[in-house]
This record gives sequence, structure tokens and C-alpha cells, in this order.
Amino acid sequence: MTLDNQITDLIQNTPSHLINPDAVAAIAPVLKAIAVQLQHPQYYILQNLEQSWVMTTLTNRTQPAARKNVVYAYPTLQDAAASQATIKDPQVMALPVPVINILFQLLAMKPIDSLIFCEVPGQQGQGIEVRRQDLEALVQAQLTQTQAPPTPSDIA
Repeated sequence: MTLDNQITDLIQNTPSHLINPDAVAAIAPVLKAIAVQLQHPQYYILQNLEQSWVMTTLTNRTQPAARKNVVYAYPTLQDAAASQATIKDPQVMALPVPVINILFQLLAMKPIDSLIFCEVPGQQGQGIEVRRQDLEALVQAQLTQTQAPPTPSDIA
């Protein structure tokens, strides 16, 4: 599914009682701008039986108090299956999720600090980090820009 198809699907299938479809359409350019920098149209996300995404807490070796919660997005089912979380817990499964949906979900997942997109199959140690804080700032800037009042044409 192309990114444009994913955006259309997201706009059409987002429950209107939770978020206005016009708001989803307004932030779509931000989601697409990030998604085009990634290599895959979908990634495998580890989920538990309740379909909650599996979160990993990372700590800094030199600063043990510095922690962040991340979700890994794997390029293939094999990479997801080889992750430590699936090896430790047989109730964890990997499901494919369109990249636009992954980015959109990040906005609502307050405990998660970042998504780590593993881009190269077989190389789980390398990836592209998308921080929720950065995504929120881009979305807020986009919403501010789209809601700005039009400039009067008779300014002299």
C-alpha cells in the first residue's frame, strides 16, 4: 500500500468521535514527510495478546538514571521473531502495521519516547529513531500553519 493510500485509509478509518478527520488530514503531510525517509511501507511491531505494543526501556550506560521507552519497528517478520522480547515471551507476536499508522499511533502513546525503525533486515542494532517529542512539535507547527488566518489581500 502506498503512503498516499495509507493516509487515505487512516483518515477514513479514524473514529470521528476520537479525532476529527480534518485534523488527521491536516497532519498527514507531516506523517508522510517522515515516512518517505524510511525504507519500508510497513513494519512489524511486537504486540502482546491484548494488542498493546511491546515497549523496551533503554538506559544509558554512563548515566543509569537516563532512561527512555522505545518501540522497535522491524522490516521483516524474521527480524521481529528474532528479537529478545519474542524469545523471552511466547505470548508476544509480531504484526505488520503500515508506517503511517505507526507514526500516528506514536502521538497517542505518552509512555513511549521514541520509535526505532530497524531498516536493514538482519541488522537489529541499527535503526532510525523518531522521537515522539519531535513528531509532536512538527504536528503542532503544521496545525498552527493550517489554522493561521488568511492574510487580507488589501494590505498596503
